[in-house]
Amino acid sequence: MPVLHNMQISGNCYKVRLAARQLGFSLVLKEYPLGSGKTRQPEFLAKNPNGRVPLLELDDGRCLAESDAILFYLAEGTPLMPADRWGRAQALQWMFFEQYEHEPYIAVARRWLSLESKEALAPKLHLVPEWHAKGNAALGVMEKHLAKHRWFAGDRYSIADIALYAYTHSADEGGFDLSAYESVRGWLDRRPNHIVLMREDSAMTPEVFD
Repeated sequence: MPVLHNMQISGNCYKVRLAARQLGFSLVLKEYPLGSGKTRQPEFLAKNPNGRVPLLELDDGRCLAESDAILFYLAEGTPLMPADRWGRAQALQWMFFEQYEHEPYIAVARRWLSLESKEALAPKLHLVPEWHAKGNAALGVMEKHLAKHRWFAGDRYSIADIALYAYTHSADEGGFDLSAYESVRGWLDRRPNHIVLMREDSAMTPEVFD
């Protein structure tokens, strides 16, 4: 069975777990706690020289790093992948946005303001205004899009929504106030609670998840 090298508190790992669960794609989780140093050990670095999770390890030993690349792999041939060329390009557009304009500020603020000690945060306190300014700018871009569209790629829920959902739904833990983003809040509430999705090349039985 494929192994997801995982950190439970990581939004990047969460998005992979969420997609896999909605697709009925079974995974074994191998945990790497924050600050454990386990991703810097030779055994892990042999699988991912970048020393980061998530990392998907397939049954044949191949390893795939980067959360959005893993989402793309899991979604191939499923309703989570937009069916047309334009929709797939849109999904990639928003997934690149998530990693370059959204995650570096919203996720980083969450980590240092909610998950690290006050002592560890102290040298970075001067960065908090920048995190909030640039994170709010990213939320503003999302708000403008969602004022006119229900989803981020095409006309249905996709991996683009999963990629952006992971850290947006926990943005308050990084000091972000979503009350000013009505369309973003509507999108968060609109995310399907019960989804039946299947890989077209899989013999697994579809499951319903809440």
